Amino acid sequence: MKNSTKLSKRHLIRHHIHRLKTSEYVRILILRTVGNFLLFSSLFMIVKTFWQPVKEELIYFVNVKIQKKYVVSEIQSPEFRIQNEENAKGLLAQAFNIKQVEILTPVDPNFSIVIPKIGANAKVQSNIDASDQNIYLDALNKGVAHTLGTAFPGEGGHIFLFAHSTDYFWNISTYNAIFYLLYKLEKNDEVNIFYNGQRYVYRVIGQEIVDPSQVQYLTRKTNKEFLTLQTCWPPGTTLKRLLIFAVRVAE
Repeated sequence: MKNSTKLSKRHLIRHHIHRLKTSEYVRILILRTVGNFLLFSSLFMIVKTFWQPVKEELIYFVNVKIQKKYVVSEIQSPEFRIQNEENAKGLLAQAFNIKQVEILTPVDPNFSIVIPKIGANAKVQSNIDASDQNIYLDALNKGVAHTLGTAFPGEGGHIFLFAHSTDYFWNISTYNAIFYLLYKLEKNDEVNIFYNGQRYVYRVIGQEIVDPSQVQYLTRKTNKEFLTLQTCWPPGTTLKRLLIFAVRVAE
């Protein structure tokens, strides 16, 4: 009888230990699963947010190393491209079909911007209300936005174009990829705007980093045709605004 009682107690103890081990295992498994989910979710959001600027930087770095040249042209025929584009030398350049000289033609001759130094080429959405988030986010999803109330190329006033980010950080890479490398522009770099089939050329004269609340640049008064380009700064964030200033080149 005593032996039977001892065996029963031992069985209960073993069963209790087994239940504790099982419970502990399940708890650890749940914690690890949640931890891994949070870790990979964080890594995914970081990559999604900053992949585009990193990609643009890598492309720019390679282009500088091979001394790549972008040539702006209004001629869009395939024959013209074949005659004027040149493939870069080297195994890496050949493997990725990198061109030494690449022709940039406006994506829309009615209104688009082409910046040869950074290889930017995008359609411009006209008369966008910069104070209405729904309107400008939709426009930025399609390209660069021209601010409502500012001048158009050829009118002699102040033209304000922007391609900055958005409401939530996980959408940043969707909207401002076009102007990621805008900060690379230096004095005398060229900016081309095509409007109503006409090409207008501007030269960079400077840049400035400002707070988002500093909106006085929208209403700049000028006695000559003046261009302002705006994007978010640093790239992939919405902390500041980078402004690039340019003036039209006399024909």
